[in-house]
Amino acid sequence: MDPDNKQNESAAVEPGQAAPAEAGHEAAETAHHARHKTVKISTQELEQLKAQAAENWDKFLRSAAEFDNYRKRVAREKEELTRHTSERVMAALLPVLDNLDRALTAAETHTGEQGALLDGLKQIQSQFRRTLEQFGLQEVTAPAGGPFDPNLHEAISHVKSAEHPEGAVLEQVQRGYKLADRLLRPARVVVSKGAAAEQDKPDA
Repeated sequence: MDPDNKQNESAAVEPGQAAPAEAGHEAAETAHHARHKTVKISTQELEQLKAQAAENWDKFLRSAAEFDNYRKRVAREKEELTRHTSERVMAALLPVLDNLDRALTAAETHTGEQGALLDGLKQIQSQFRRTLEQFGLQEVTAPAGGPFDPNLHEAISHVKSAEHPEGAVLEQVQRGYKLADRLLRPARVVVSKGAAAEQDKPDA
């Protein structure tokens, strides 16, 4: 058989089929068109997608706001718990501080051989106060002759006084204390009623 005929027979293609090179080219074009095919949507579908996107964004904003509110609420509750605990501890220590003050006042009237003990107690008192002040404890003062402040003072009695006007503090009976900006205990004081009225004076 003629070699040329064999070569022609091997290169022959059945009817309806594309040559291998042409088939590869068509496949490449098909893939290219598939990648760059433009998706066409209607105006109604576009509006629906926009509405869905807006709804999702609104949900996100609400979730973010709720989380922020939750975070702030937890922080407030933690702060309130810490403050409440501090107030309870300080309130429990105040009677101890009161007793130490009374002991020092009594010891000062009997110095003598107890001078060294008195000095030691004063140092303990000073250290105790400094420690409490580091945690925010502040003393509420009520100096004699100063005005009575119902927001900081508690009047345990009212006494007539020719030297001090009505409403002036005559004596501080017990110290008051604040913790940060909150009043733990008011200072207990004796308040002046002013000079005695004429009708209250005895007859000459």
